[in-house]
Amino acid sequence: MTQHETVAFIGLGQMGRPMSGHLAKAGYRIRAFDASPETLSAVAAESGATACASAAEAAHGAELLITMLPDGKIVRQVLLDAGVAAALPKRATVLDMSSSDPVGTRALGESLAALGLTLIDAPVSGGVARAKTAQLSIMAGGDPATIERLRPILETMGNRVFLTGPLGSGHAMKALNNYVSAAGLAAVCEALVVGRAFGLDPAAMNEVLNASTGKNNTTEVKVKQFLLSGAFNSGFSAGLMTKDLATAADLADAMGIAAPFAHDCVAVWRKMVAALGAGADHTEFFRFSGGNAR
Repeated sequence: MTQHETVAFIGLGQMGRPMSGHLAKAGYRIRAFDASPETLSAVAAESGATACASAAEAAHGAELLITMLPDGKIVRQVLLDAGVAAALPKRATVLDMSSSDPVGTRALGESLAALGLTLIDAPVSGGVARAKTAQLSIMAGGDPATIERLRPILETMGNRVFLTGPLGSGHAMKALNNYVSAAGLAAVCEALVVGRAFGLDPAAMNEVLNASTGKNNTTEVKVKQFLLSGAFNSGFSAGLMTKDLATAADLADAMGIAAPFAHDCVAVWRKMVAALGAGADHTEFFRFSGGNAR
């Protein structure tokens, strides 16, 4: 896509808000909608996006529609049940950047194709901090030529774009990535709690982990910043992490592959959500494990 084309952006949460802002700053005409009128008004004021009364209204005249919503079921409801797909011009493209179920994405792609629309799945990784700096990693699945056409808009929101394969592969990669991330976080939290009980300093433990084979995303960017500080404000909820974990486990089942550890992780994270609430930050797994701020 070239600058100054019209983009409908549906979903202006902690990720969608800065992402849509980058597009507006780059010169794209943004027609925005969010379920929160307050958020929608704030985004329109700060970026110059056109605030629309409904998702269907936002879709009118848009060459591209981007969804950044909690899950694939909501994406499907918005597109097919709320009249959004019908409001798009023929041959428009839908870019689902949500963390959706990959099997459902393939089914949605077929439904949209019957309406003359193309679906690309392009979930992101990097969290709120990297969304604000346009340094997200983007995993794009679908028609390669369409993805290349969209590369300028993708690179406005992220600094690395990976072509993962056919439609749904981006969502599959995102779910599997978050499975590995969640498993690593749980392991680090338990290790810190056990080590402290033995007499080790958690901060010193993390330094050793980062200089050793235990280094991972949690030790690098979460332990000091969110766990030991007691901030627990990464911006990504435990409920969403658990949802992504379940998507990965369900994908394994759909492929006929036994993934017992994935299912065990889902069970543990569901216990964490039951204890602390779905809205708790996912880094609060440390508290669930018995850890507290220094």
